[in-house]
Amino acid sequence: MSTIPFQTIDWSQIEKTEHVGETGTAYWQTIQLGGLRVRKVVYSKNYLADHWCQKGHIVHCLKGDFISELDNGEKMTLTKGMTYIVSDDMSSHRSITTKGVELLIIDGDFLV
Repeated sequence: MSTIPFQTIDWSQIEKTEHVGETGTAYWQTIQLGGLRVRKVVYSKNYLADHWCQKGHIVHCLKGDFISELDNGEKMTLTKGMTYIVSDDMSSHRSITTKGVELLIIDGDFLV
């Protein structure tokens, strides 16, 4: 685990990177602090992830809503203020949104 000194993040100063989904686009702003990654992610309208993810995350919905779909067909809808947590290799999941969503996603070595 990394030791991280007190700091603030001004998201307006963090570069956005574009990640095209099967449909729609994800825009990531990423901070890497040793083994900890913190991202502010915006999915466009009609976004469908182009892959099934097995990485662990803490995902908090800041605005809008989205569906987290598991590879077993189960679907959970998360709305503003809701959070999901999963460890690495505990499920295959992907994100879907029709209206768009803004998320705070935290992941890293601690979710192994």
